Amino acid sequence: MAFGILEDRHMELVPGTACMNDQSDVPREYEQVPRSHLKHGTGRLSHVILVPQPSDSPNDPLNWPLWQKDLILLIVGFSASVVGAFGPMLSPGFVEVSKELNISVNTLAQATSWLLLTLGLCLFIMNPIAKVYGRRPVFIVAIAIMFTSSVWAACAKNYQSFLASRIVSGFGMAPYEVLVQCTVGDLYFVHQRATRIAVWNLFLLCGITGGSLVGGYIIEDLGWKWTFWICAIFFGIFIFLVVFFVPETAYNRVVPAERVVDTHLSATDEEKQEASVDHEEMPSPTSSQAPVPPTSTLDPKTPYVQTLRFTTGNHYSSAPFWKILLRPFVILFYPAVAWAFLIYGVTLTWIVVFSVVNASIFTAPPYSFTVSQVGLISLSPFILTIVGQVISGPLNDWLCLYFAKRNRGVYEPEFRLVLMVPVFVLGVVGFFGFGATVENKTHWMGPVLTFGLANMSMAFAGGCTFGYVIDSYEDLSEEAFVAINARNLLTFGLTYFVNDWLEKDGPLKVFNVLGGTFVAVTALTIPLWVFGKRLRGLIARNEFLTGFMKN
Repeated sequence: MAFGILEDRHMELVPGTACMNDQSDVPREYEQVPRSHLKHGTGRLSHVILVPQPSDSPNDPLNWPLWQKDLILLIVGFSASVVGAFGPMLSPGFVEVSKELNISVNTLAQATSWLLLTLGLCLFIMNPIAKVYGRRPVFIVAIAIMFTSSVWAACAKNYQSFLASRIVSGFGMAPYEVLVQCTVGDLYFVHQRATRIAVWNLFLLCGITGGSLVGGYIIEDLGWKWTFWICAIFFGIFIFLVVFFVPETAYNRVVPAERVVDTHLSATDEEKQEASVDHEEMPSPTSSQAPVPPTSTLDPKTPYVQTLRFTTGNHYSSAPFWKILLRPFVILFYPAVAWAFLIYGVTLTWIVVFSVVNASIFTAPPYSFTVSQVGLISLSPFILTIVGQVISGPLNDWLCLYFAKRNRGVYEPEFRLVLMVPVFVLGVVGFFGFGATVENKTHWMGPVLTFGLANMSMAFAGGCTFGYVIDSYEDLSEEAFVAINARNLLTFGLTYFVNDWLEKDGPLKVFNVLGGTFVAVTALTIPLWVFGKRLRGLIARNEFLTGFMKN
């Protein structure tokens, strides 16, 4: 038992548990392959075994030059930041926009709620499509939908048309909730992924918090419709960039053991061919079997023009479409994924509530902010989110190495849960503090700072939740991301009525309820720390789940 984590009583090697001695540890999927056949890093990383193992083909995304990989990440990451801003960018001007559309503030907030509902439901459709047909067609269609819905919203003459444009935009936003992380997995080796995932998360969170900041000035100086015109300009540029610079990153790769066997058989076939020159007329008992092609022969590099095709025509999963569609519903009941859904869903949903209610709170006395000043409130979470990301990522990795060293070199995914302590502290101060400062009408610095601290807790929580799930169920990370991001359904439910609730009960009671729920959910980390390894073993021993989720 390491640090209170109970050992599994039935399995010696539980999925997720690993040795972190990089000089002797061989990944489980390669342990039957001779070390000489495994590919390693170069330079100072020459001792690192590449995971996953790249094929010999130049068309394998893992073999692409690093500058090309980073360019792809930059394009889809920047697209994700604008998509992240698309939802909350109107929040500083809710009062002004609702008057122009002749609706209530709560009705306008419900338009964002319907967007989130569409987004949450579309995740379950986009994932199997991308898993079977590839990422590229989904990215192209999604960015085209975002461009169209932006123009539509900018031209809307009434609330019904505006609402329809927001609902349709949910179809375009959905892929950026899950596919960017999958693209990182397609392009980078394990030892390169943490930094790239942090970059994507920084893009997304800065888009969410920065959208309100920039949107306030746009609404005040140019009018609310220009927020959509500017988004349309960005999405128009992204269509060009995605079509010409984001090729398909999904790839059907030969596993190392098969590559070694194929190469061995190829060499054996050549020897047999030489030995049988004098016996060509004699029938061979295996002559009806097709020879195994050597995988060491390089495929010709696909010309650039061919990479511009909408789809490669390949299928990237042999599982039936219906099974891929159902897997996120099944994996949501895995304890690790259910915990991540609650932590990520509750924390991020409560933060979205801030953006929904800020206009109602800060445009009224005693603050009486202008629209642009309401937007400036987002400067606090914007800065603290960046600080949180910069601190939490390296600290998380350092703690994992520290605890693994203290645990005789054995790593447990539960080690990532240590940073839930600052998540708890920052969240409690943020949620309870915001309600108390607004209720007591303190100086504006009080609610603005607590707003930022709540967002900072999200920066720490993201690394804990996604890191724990990936480490526990790496081969099911796509399905897990879809299940976790179904939190949009939770966000839809709360944002649909929160302004009416705020008006009825006041900010203190509302945020006390939100804070109390946050405390209850984060407290679930304690039993997960103690029983997490046993739960991982229990899932691994279930033959039905193993067969359904991996075949």
